[in-house]
Amino acid sequence: MTAVLHPFRRALAVAECADRDAIRSFLEQDRTFSAYALCDLDDREFARTRWGIATHEGTAVAVVLEYAGLSPQPVFVLGERDGIAEVLRRVIRPRVAYVAALPDALPAVSESYRVDPGPQMVRMWVDRAAFRPYPSEVRRLYPGDVGDLNRLYQLGFTSWLPSSSVAEGVYYGIHVGGRLVAAAGTHVISRAAGIGVVGNVMTAVEYRGRGYAKATTAAVTAELLRSCDLVVLNVRADNPPALAAYRALGYVEHVRFEERLIHRTAPAWPGVLARLRGLFAPAGKEDLP
Repeated sequence: MTAVLHPFRRALAVAECADRDAIRSFLEQDRTFSAYALCDLDDREFARTRWGIATHEGTAVAVVLEYAGLSPQPVFVLGERDGIAEVLRRVIRPRVAYVAALPDALPAVSESYRVDPGPQMVRMWVDRAAFRPYPSEVRRLYPGDVGDLNRLYQLGFTSWLPSSSVAEGVYYGIHVGGRLVAAAGTHVISRAAGIGVVGNVMTAVEYRGRGYAKATTAAVTAELLRSCDLVVLNVRADNPPALAAYRALGYVEHVRFEERLIHRTAPAWPGVLARLRGLFAPAGKEDLP
């Protein structure tokens, strides 16, 4: 690990980390907010991730996850501000990313990134005891339905969904006149962690207000709860109808957080400025990295 010291900050050690047990132990302090990241510790997902960790006197104080893929990559941060800031400055350094962070962690992100504005998000959760089913005429969707799903999603958020996501996940839809008009699915599932993440909820504009989003979400949730003890989803804080629909199914608000597009502003090579300061520091004075 690399030891770092900033004025008025503790000495921290920061490094890339592949110790899943150490990462999992830290994330479990807030299992509901860390749900996506905990799922990414599964064998299938872990190879697509990079993790940075900050420690103080041998104790982890912050973790940062970068999920590989096309830019902008998803980034998740959790922990103390100075630890997050150092990991983003020295270890996990995407040029552009979508960050998920608790509000009090955003200043740490801002030390290395310009943060775009955006609405606050709400993380909601449900378990078997709290879940309230919503009986309706829904149908399980399979890889052969991926064309219909993508036609539906392109009406809303221009998403392209591969058939593998449908095969590996759980998707339910509602058809009217042979047309798929509403659907809900999953982002990630970890049976090992006992966590499922609901996502890709969409209803065609002309069919909204009929409870279709609630019906499809309920079907996906019920399926996940057969093997998972925790199911979570994200919803924009400025979407009261969606919040109300999910609450009607038993979902409870856990925390409000930021999901923002960020653009790197810090130097491309960590430590460059520190080395330059060292070159021009007055004689007899030691410049800390």
